[in-house]
Amino acid sequence: MRRATIFRLAILCAAIAASLVAAYRSGGVDAGAVARVIVQMAPGHASSELNPVVAALGGTIGRTLDIINASVVTLPARAVPALTEHPLVAHVSIDRAVAGTMERTSATIGATAIHDRLGYDGSGVGVAIIDSGVTPWHDDLASGDGGQRVVRFVDFVRNRPNPYDDYGHGTHVAGVIAGNGFDSGGARTGIAPRAHLMILKVLDDQGNGRISDVIAAFDYILKKSAGLNIRVVNLSVATRVDESYTTDPLTVAAKQLVDAGIVVVAAAGNLGRMADGHDAYSGITAPGNAPWVLTVGASNHMGSAARGDDRMAVFSSRGPTSLDSVAKPDLVAPGVGIESLSAQDSTFYGTLSPYLLNGTVATGYFPYLSLTGTSMAAPVVSGTIALLLQANPTLTPNAVKAILQYTAEVYSGYDPLTQGAGFLNAEGAVDLARSLITSTATNGSPSSWSRSVIWGNQLIRGDVFATSTAWAKGVTWGDATQTQTIVGNAPRNVVWGKRCGGDNCQEQWTIAAAYDESVVWGTNIDESVVWGTTFSDDSVVWGTIHGSTISAPVVSRR
Repeated sequence: MRRATIFRLAILCAAIAASLVAAYRSGGVDAGAVARVIVQMAPGHASSELNPVVAALGGTIGRTLDIINASVVTLPARAVPALTEHPLVAHVSIDRAVAGTMERTSATIGATAIHDRLGYDGSGVGVAIIDSGVTPWHDDLASGDGGQRVVRFVDFVRNRPNPYDDYGHGTHVAGVIAGNGFDSGGARTGIAPRAHLMILKVLDDQGNGRISDVIAAFDYILKKSAGLNIRVVNLSVATRVDESYTTDPLTVAAKQLVDAGIVVVAAAGNLGRMADGHDAYSGITAPGNAPWVLTVGASNHMGSAARGDDRMAVFSSRGPTSLDSVAKPDLVAPGVGIESLSAQDSTFYGTLSPYLLNGTVATGYFPYLSLTGTSMAAPVVSGTIALLLQANPTLTPNAVKAILQYTAEVYSGYDPLTQGAGFLNAEGAVDLARSLITSTATNGSPSSWSRSVIWGNQLIRGDVFATSTAWAKGVTWGDATQTQTIVGNAPRNVVWGKRCGGDNCQEQWTIAAAYDESVVWGTNIDESVVWGTTFSDDSVVWGTIHGSTISAPVVSRR
C-alpha cells in the first residue's frame, strides 16, 4: 500500500459557488450591479402577473419560459431579495452562463456492426441538438431528396430563420450523431446516419449562452415537435451547479421532457483533473447532475477500433454530484480525437486549423475536424439511442438508460463515479432492446456486460428487466419506492472509497475493488470520508472546479 496525502472535506466547492441570491441579500454584491435571474412562479400564478412587480423594482421582463412557468428578469441587484420574497414567486435562480463542452468511434462501440448486421441507421428517429447551430450545408447531412436532414432550425441567439453555425461546435456534434460519411467514402460515418435533426441554437460565435436559452429550447421541443418524432435531446453544453437539481430551473425543465418520453442526454463536463494533475471528484456539470438526465463521461479509444486498449479520458468529470451527492456519470463513451464535421466560416474553422481534416471527395475546404471532450462523447450516446429506438420504439427514457447501463462493459481500475456503469456497448444495447420486445428475461446475457444498473446510489445486478415498474414513463430514476420492484440481487451502495479516521486522515489506505461490499460510499457527507482514489502517491481532491472550461472541447490531433 502507498501513503497518499489526503485533502479533507473542509468545505464543499458548492458552498464556494453559493447562489448569488444569498450574496445580494447579504450585501456582498455592488449595489450598482445588475442581475439576470430566472423567476419561477408560485403555483396558480402566471408569469404575466409578474410585470407590475418587476417594474416597481426597476427591472424588465424578458423571455417567458412556459415549460417551468417562469420568466427571465433583469433588475438591480439590490432588488433581488425583495423579488425572492414576493408571494407570487416560488423560486429565483441565476440565469447562469452555459458553454459548449468518427472512423474508430463507430467501430469501437459496435455501431458499425449494427449498421452492417442489423441494418439499423436511425431512420425515422428525430434527435434535437441544443448547441451552436449547424452549417447551412454539409454533404454528410444530405437527405435523399437533395436537401439536408435538418427538419427544423430555431435560433435563440439572433433569431435568424436559416441554419448557420458561427462557432462550429454544433455542426461537429450533428456529424457525430447523424453524419453519413459521404465526404470520407463512409469512413467518418456517424452513429445514426439516417436520423433527422432538430437544431436549436443557444450558443453564440464564442460558444457562450445562458441557461434561459436552453430552457427556451426545451420549451420549444415540448410544444413544437409533434409529428417530427423527436425522441432524443443532446446537450453538449453545460453550466456549473449552483443549487439542487430539485429547484434548478434547468434541471426542472429537463424533467418535463423526460416525463414526456424524450431521452435527455448531457455531457458530464471536462473537470476530471485539476491543473496540478490531481484527479478531481464532484465535477459533474448541470443539467447532468439530475438523475433523470442521462449523463455521459468520456473514454479514450486510443486510436484503435479494438476495445481491449480503451481507457478513461483523464479530463472526464467524476461524480458524485455537488450538493445532492448523486452517483454520476451514468456511463462513458469515446470522446478523444473524435473526427466529425466542420463548419466553414465558424470560429473553430478559423482558430483550430491544425485539426482540420481532408475527406476523400473534392470539396474546396476541409470537411472534417478532430475534437476531444465529453461534448463529443454525449452525441455518441445520443446516436446510439436513436438506433435503440429504431429497433424498439416502445422504450421509455428509463428503459433506455437501464439498457445502456446493463450492457455497458466495466473496466478494472476505474470506480463507478469515474466510469459509471461502464463503457458504452452499442451493439449489445441494440441486441437487448430488440430482445425486450418479446421477452423481459436477460438470463444468459454475455459476461462482458455489466449486467447491472446504478439506480440512484445503489447498484443492482441480476435479471433487472423482469417485472419492474421502474422503467415506466414518469418514474424518476433512482426513486427509492421503486428499488424493490427491480428484480435482482439485493441492492448495495455504490462502492469506491475508504473511510479513514483521525484528525489528519493520514493513515495508509487502499482502493476497494469494484463492487466490494466491504467499503461503502453513501450520501451523508462526513469530513472523515476520503472521496476519491489514487493509483500512486498523488493526492486525491474533492471539489468542483470552476472556470471557463466547464464542458468546452479540447482540440486533439488525429
